Amino acid sequence: MVLELLNKFTTNKYVHSLIILFVFYVLSQLIIFVSQKIILKLTKRTKTEIDDLIVAKTNKPLSIILLLIGLRLAIIPHSIRPDILDIIEHIITSLIIVIITYIVITVVNILINSWGQRFASRTESKFDDEVVVLFQKFSRIIISFIGLIFILDVWGVKVGPLLASLGIAGIAVAFALQNTLGNIFGGISLIADRSIIVDDFIRLDDGTEGYIKEIGLRSTKIRSRDGDLIILPNGILANSKIYNYHKPSLITRVTVEFGVKYGSDIEVVKKIVMNELTKIRNILKDPAPQVIFHELGDYSLKFRAYFWIDSIEKKIETRETAVTAIYNALNKNKIGIPFPTKTVYLKEEK
Repeated sequence: MVLELLNKFTTNKYVHSLIILFVFYVLSQLIIFVSQKIILKLTKRTKTEIDDLIVAKTNKPLSIILLLIGLRLAIIPHSIRPDILDIIEHIITSLIIVIITYIVITVVNILINSWGQRFASRTESKFDDEVVVLFQKFSRIIISFIGLIFILDVWGVKVGPLLASLGIAGIAVAFALQNTLGNIFGGISLIADRSIIVDDFIRLDDGTEGYIKEIGLRSTKIRSRDGDLIILPNGILANSKIYNYHKPSLITRVTVEFGVKYGSDIEVVKKIVMNELTKIRNILKDPAPQVIFHELGDYSLKFRAYFWIDSIEKKIETRETAVTAIYNALNKNKIGIPFPTKTVYLKEEK
């Protein structure tokens, strides 16, 4: 009697489908339980965190794949029109491919981040941060494209002719997007050359200056001294003359030009100004400041004061302090600072 009931239940296609769904649901939950309660405990004993992250990020997507496989098997006993059955199979298979693509992207990102951390521990620069971000973006694009090819193949799209047509269309698109592609390759070259990195202070030959805040695939974000955000295409930046005030070191030179009246003692002027420069806190002792007499001007003797500071952030403040000190010292020692003047001679004709 019991055996007959069991046979009747198992031959019932609806019960059969429910049993399949239940079994695969239990298996999916078992995967989550085993990975969280057993495998994660084992991986935490290892020196690296890569295996911990991979197990934590992939256990639920794997359980969903099992549920989709169970759903596919549960549909088989039912009499469904072949065309509708094909559509259901394509949808389930496409969902499985999407989840597998997500798992691959997640694992690759974890590996890239781990590599980036190891690389960062060997360097003091922020170059590795930009490289890791670029690798992550490119890996997502490439893996997603491969997943899309598999999905198209499932739906019966001939991938070979499509790729050939895409290659021809890609040439046309490349011409249309040459500026965008130029910006992308410009960003890659900037990061690869390490000519600029985040937090560098730069000035371009067109006068644009500010701190590098982000180097992206297409553009670079610069924050000016006034706090404005300047978004500059990488293609333009890569082809510009860049003054980087953080390379090769943070030390930078400041120049102050001034003039005194004719008849002033040159050595006395140099001594007075040098004495003032040595009193200013931000000016470095090595390299030592200099005062140079460089030109006989139209209406004054022209001098230049050179001194060094240890950071571009102190340039404006220190230069203003130096200009004020030089003016006060010359005024105190009664050394004239002439205005622009012209002498006009009038000739009286008889």
